[in-house]
Amino acid sequence: MNDPRSIRFHYMIRAVLLLAFALYIGRLVQQDALHYYVAPKLARWIRLCPIPLALMSLSLAAQALLGRARALCDCEHKLPRSLPGGAALYGLFLLPLLLGFLLPDRALGTAAAARKGLALSYVSPETGAGRSIAEEPYQREFTALANRLYALPVIPVYPQLFSETFGAIDLYKNNFEGKDIVLSGFLYKDPKAEDPAYAVGRFLVQCCTADATPLGIRIDPAAQISLPADTWIEVRGKLHVVPYGGGEILQITPERLTPLDAPATPYVYANGDSVAAWEELRTSARLK
Repeated sequence: MNDPRSIRFHYMIRAVLLLAFALYIGRLVQQDALHYYVAPKLARWIRLCPIPLALMSLSLAAQALLGRARALCDCEHKLPRSLPGGAALYGLFLLPLLLGFLLPDRALGTAAAARKGLALSYVSPETGAGRSIAEEPYQREFTALANRLYALPVIPVYPQLFSETFGAIDLYKNNFEGKDIVLSGFLYKDPKAEDPAYAVGRFLVQCCTADATPLGIRIDPAAQISLPADTWIEVRGKLHVVPYGGGEILQITPERLTPLDAPATPYVYANGDSVAAWEELRTSARLK
């Protein structure tokens, strides 16, 4: 068992760490940067975290400074008894905090997509790769969405429905051969390819960037692209089905490629009812 003086010291360190986490989250909220790390449905709860974290920090600091010696105890959770042990323990919390404060807040891009593996055919975020869309419970919804997309002279890929549109087109890729499409995303350049290999991509996020799934449509390798990787672009062109990796994928032959400013919300998220969401977006687009 540690002596009261040592316990007070550990209490104070933990109070400082909790306060630092509260300040870091408050900084992200104040700079409107939470969307770089978590989905909107989770962000609304994380915005509230600085309050309980600050209260917990205040409570620990009060115990460290004002608590009676006999009330201080480390019975249930043993405190580190050596300096290296304490440094290792608290370093696990301090290191991510320092990185958070020192590194710029920015969206995931080519480097993260290359590590995770950019999916050039639809991948369900719930089941991962290796599953056919036909096995998924939302095949009927994708079919309904594909019918609406096919009827249009130019297919708009709304960011709010990026993954659903990608899935619907990929499910019936041969039917969309030669169709015109317009979509936006970051310019992905495969760092492992000997010849330039580009795609226009987005990260599909379920809860946070740790579970982000990079999706993309390959750009025709014959296209001349001089923009650097991770440039946000809008691409308009024709869809084609091409052989790739023992199967077939969609590829876009660009007719127009325009650089864009990075969007306020760089990631895309799954929708519960993609057909209803698509109808609402189409109505809004027509009104504009």
